[in-house]
Amino acid sequence: MKITAFIHQIFTTMKNLALFCLLLTCIVLESCKKNENPKDPGAIKSQSEEPINVSCYKALYESDTVELKINALKNGKVTGDMVMKILDMPKKVGKINGEFRGDTLFVDYSFYQGANEKKIFKNPMAMLKKGDELILGSGKIETYLGRSYFAKDTPIDFEKVKYKFTTVNCVDK
Repeated sequence: MKITAFIHQIFTTMKNLALFCLLLTCIVLESCKKNENPKDPGAIKSQSEEPINVSCYKALYESDTVELKINALKNGKVTGDMVMKILDMPKKVGKINGEFRGDTLFVDYSFYQGANEKKIFKNPMAMLKKGDELILGSGKIETYLGRSYFAKDTPIDFEKVKYKFTTVNCVDK
């Protein structure tokens, strides 16, 4: 009789513990859901914000062409479009999003390659502004948790580069 009472007590305790864990899990998931913001208002604002300045650039290197349109926003951020046509590679079409730090523009370039518009790639880029020219730097890129960034211990090279952007008139396509 004592053994069955003991087993009954264990099952009751386990049942209560399982219900408690289930309830706790539901509370945690619900609180995460409430804090989740499906549309970040800052991102929406910067996308819909009117630029205070629009600049267009083009870089040529051998048979390669890179076209860049930069929208300077009131909050100091930069958005824009970039198309890279590199010899023997599919065309890269995408958006830039970033900011100037001193005389260097740091952006994330989110793009698709060729006809595959479903797979989006994202790369960091740094461009040094010298007068009316932007120089696309090259540096060591590291990836952590799916996010690529320039390695902090390695300087970005703006001397041995392929792409130097010169200003051009903006043309709407």
